[in-house]
Amino acid sequence: MLNPITGKEGTVFGLIRKRREELLQLADALIACDTTTRRGRGEEAPRDEEKIQRILAEQLESMGAQADLWEPEPIRPDNRYFKEAIDFRGRPQLLATVKGAGGGRTLLLNGHIDVVTAEPLDKWSVDPFRGTVKDGLLYGRGACDMKGPLAAIVFALKMLKEAGVRLRGDVVFCSNTDEESTGVGGYACALRGLYADGGISGEPSGFDLWVACRGGYYATVGIPGRAGHAEMPHRHWRAGGAVNPIDKLPLVLDAVRRLREDWRLRPDKQHPLLSGGDIVVTMVKAGVWEATLPSECELAMGVFFSPHEVDTSGSGAHVRREVEEQINKAAAADPWLASHPLRWKWSTETYPAQVDAREAIVEITQQVAHELRRAGRIAGLDSWHDAATFTKFAGIPTISFGPPDLEHAHTVDESVPVDDLVDYAAAIAMIAMRFCSVVDS
Repeated sequence: MLNPITGKEGTVFGLIRKRREELLQLADALIACDTTTRRGRGEEAPRDEEKIQRILAEQLESMGAQADLWEPEPIRPDNRYFKEAIDFRGRPQLLATVKGAGGGRTLLLNGHIDVVTAEPLDKWSVDPFRGTVKDGLLYGRGACDMKGPLAAIVFALKMLKEAGVRLRGDVVFCSNTDEESTGVGGYACALRGLYADGGISGEPSGFDLWVACRGGYYATVGIPGRAGHAEMPHRHWRAGGAVNPIDKLPLVLDAVRRLREDWRLRPDKQHPLLSGGDIVVTMVKAGVWEATLPSECELAMGVFFSPHEVDTSGSGAHVRREVEEQINKAAAADPWLASHPLRWKWSTETYPAQVDAREAIVEITQQVAHELRRAGRIAGLDSWHDAATFTKFAGIPTISFGPPDLEHAHTVDESVPVDDLVDYAAAIAMIAMRFCSVVDS
């Protein structure tokens, strides 16, 4: 049974529970905006990104917040982390500051407005662009990841104001685009001159505290071949004969397998909260005509590494070099590939991050989660998330903490328990009161 929450925290918690319908109405308004993330990286037209940001800005301005709604300058293709030009026309970012009385810490509260596609629409039992409540669950695309948590964050701030609670420190609210695709939205916000002493991103962590995430690279490896007629015998390749690069694929895959097995046992690849280093082949492509031997076979792979593996520049370049060197060495055992080396193309680089468990934002969030009888475990996420962006580029120790479990995200009939949203709003309010401190009345 939940221990009584007393004092000003109890007043705010009671108000949140009493007015939960307002929370659900706000969540419905956010879910109704089609903010399906762009599938490409450049020219896809915006949807309701500006509409949803204006809804959030108006909510925050009604509390007296100073809102900054802007379209960042385009991302250049020579950026280390984003290899293609990406613009923000029609996709504004939002920063809004609820000023405190002074003398307290500044808290960042973050969430992304984009969602994955709702396709296949015919599989849903409800309209994915309506916040439908049924059997204690709020359904809709983004209900879990993460329009529901975004609504809970804004609602928590509103209830603090209506309860007459005045914080000493500032609260900085940040909602950004493109988390589900490239991460450029959070990156643009982090470079805006953002400052806070600690931050929370409302990812669906099941009320665990994600303090760490892996970084990674994606590579395309070209296995050279020599085109020829598939139905004809061919001379030796040294005499100009055709070479089927698909025949060389097992050699490369075996080299990947051996390196993966090595990494799984190596102490330098282990991490207490993450799965550690890994290499995953995700695509294989070859051929343009069924009766023609292809001139190349391509495979795509992800290479993942832990926060402790970065070099002094914050890069995992040495991890990338090891992968290339080991697979090239194995390929060179084949005479054709020794003379025609693999072709490597490295694309995106995502960055690992880790927040010290002794940071105030971690200790206070865990304490509140436990008092609400929620999980509150110190944990990590193998995949990248926006909290890493604010930790790395804004220097703000930022964790992910939200409802429900990640397994509810990106699904048909995506949902979040209404009680989870209510408790999350209460948790955010309590964390703000303890992290920023409350002006005595």
